[in-house]
Amino acid sequence: MRVATEVMDAMGPGLTPGAIREYGDQALLLEFDSTAEVLAWTDALRAADLLGVVDLVPASRTILVKLAGPRYLAPTRQRLGKVSAPSAAVAATPAAPQIDVTVDVVYDGPDLHEVAALTGLTPAQVIAAHTGTPWRVGFGGFAPGFAYLVDGDARLQVPRRAEPRTSVPAGAVGLAGEFSGIYPRQSPGGWQLIGHTDTVLFDVHRDTPALLTPGMWVQFRAIG
Repeated sequence: MRVATEVMDAMGPGLTPGAIREYGDQALLLEFDSTAEVLAWTDALRAADLLGVVDLVPASRTILVKLAGPRYLAPTRQRLGKVSAPSAAVAATPAAPQIDVTVDVVYDGPDLHEVAALTGLTPAQVIAAHTGTPWRVGFGGFAPGFAYLVDGDARLQVPRRAEPRTSVPAGAVGLAGEFSGIYPRQSPGGWQLIGHTDTVLFDVHRDTPALLTPGMWVQFRAIG
């Protein structure tokens, strides 16, 4: 795979990714400094509906722009220079976002007290912070149905566990860095686990198998 780097010098009045990289001959990788920039640019690029772009795959600091063929590489790079994302979109969160999914959680996770110690909050305050602010689905993750949730209470930013667990049960609710997430199936994992839910995150029999898709707003609700 050939990877070439080109720093963008002119992206108009909006946000500017640090670089555009050719990702093979049918994709471009846009690099950013923050998840907020990624989300703002993902919205802007979807709205622009650029010719030859067949998919956008956001991640924590990048957007993969998939193209219909090699002939779209150069034209798409030029068109990107005419797209801008309003700077206000980076930090803007709707005053009252429309909640798309409510997830009931029993807050009995094995790391709840550790998270409380790391944040300087009590366990009850951790729960109140996790449920008190809606979370936005930023992008998908390492397993079908896993979603990285952003824009929650900033006090809940905690590091991953120093030693990942070899097995985390399906439905475990965790925190890592700026993100919250729910394990859709049993798997290894290093997130700080604060609770669990019976909500099914991925079901191939649903019209849309993944319950949480980018752009949705999620409200956690404490039960039990």
